[in-house]
Amino acid sequence: MKTDFYTAVEKRRSIYGISKEAAISDEKIQEVINHAVKHTPSSFNSQSGRVVVLLGEHHNKLWDITKETLRKVVGDNNFASTEEKMHAFRSGYGTILFFEDNSVVEELQNKFPLYKDTFPVWSQHSSGMLQYVIWTTLEVEGFGASLQHYNPLIDDEVKQEWQIPEKWKLIAQMPFGKPTAQPGDKEFQPLQERIKVFK
Repeated sequence: MKTDFYTAVEKRRSIYGISKEAAISDEKIQEVINHAVKHTPSSFNSQSGRVVVLLGEHHNKLWDITKETLRKVVGDNNFASTEEKMHAFRSGYGTILFFEDNSVVEELQNKFPLYKDTFPVWSQHSSGMLQYVIWTTLEVEGFGASLQHYNPLIDDEVKQEWQIPEKWKLIAQMPFGKPTAQPGDKEFQPLQERIKVFK
């Protein structure tokens, strides 16, 4: 049964309890990510979003890198809770790395100097939409996911480990896997304080 758009938007939540069990095949994962990257909008149709999908040992390696990087920052004495969090992410099936290609942004800045200061902002907007589309699609396909931001602490090692082009800027990391726990209730601010309609 296909999930309608409204339900998909409602059901997408941050899921931190994830397992290495596959909800769909690796080929299907690539298919849905390809679809999202191709069809998510971007300013000036810049298509500046870049995605790296880490599965298997590559996924494990990312969270090992992140754990050891954070150990140097946090220190061993206060590291237990951080280590537990890294283990939870590593327990997932895979991780999606989101990048923005700064060479595309710089080209637009040179081509349209009037908007020079705004293109980096619009680039972030495009990245946010791409993250949301992939996140929601993964939920529809039976995976749980969350969005993490350990950049810029891990940027250099990630680029070196997976030979990422220099102009690609790491924006976010999305560990995903089969949910092992459901999220708690979510509180909502009153919509009348968040929306204004004039007619």
